[in-house]
Amino acid sequence: MANPSTVDPVALLQARAHVYDLLSAAFDGDVEVLARAMDDDVFARLADTLPTELDTDALTADSVDTEALAYGYDNLFEVPGPNYVPPFASAHRADPSEQFESDSRYHEEGSAGELLGEPAAAIAGLYAQVDFRPERGDGIPDHLAAQLEFMYALVAQEAHLRADGADGAEEIAALRDLQRDALNQLGWLDDLDEAVAERDTVEGVFAGLVRFTRAFCAWDARDGVEFAG
Repeated sequence: MANPSTVDPVALLQARAHVYDLLSAAFDGDVEVLARAMDDDVFARLADTLPTELDTDALTADSVDTEALAYGYDNLFEVPGPNYVPPFASAHRADPSEQFESDSRYHEEGSAGELLGEPAAAIAGLYAQVDFRPERGDGIPDHLAAQLEFMYALVAQEAHLRADGADGAEEIAALRDLQRDALNQLGWLDDLDEAVAERDTVEGVFAGLVRFTRAFCAWDARDGVEFAG
């Protein structure tokens, strides 16, 4: 954990952007990126640059089996079955959405948890404000990988503007507003954390990854976005 009084604001923005990019890739199924990060102790080193405590024990390993990670990812987030946990926000709503009809054969019409529900519409509206088109998340706007990629883009742009030193106060303020709004759309991480923890009980890597993501996003919403504002 870094001392808040000695953290450089631009360096913190760059570290936040790095975390979001790494998490987005991992939740998009890029297990090679995840394996390298675990091998190189990237999560712990990034956590050391942030002025908050984050548990990275489950994300550090001397040797990582990429095939096992791929199997674990598919079993949890790709292939419907007893261990499947949908990695998109609409699936974790308590009430059915009104604006969208699901085209998924794994969802019963009229019940909550449909594909492309109201959370997808809400986050897509934020993307549209800056003409953002996620490359991750299988074309699902409220997929966790897409939402984290959006946060990466916003934070990276703020870091660029601040490092450049140009007079971009209005643009920075707009970027921060979008970051707050985007983080408000990640409240479903509580439900995702609980669901993955119940299913990923052997290796526990993805349970640890979701828990890290939840804690990081909670800190970012509370303190990170506002740091040296």
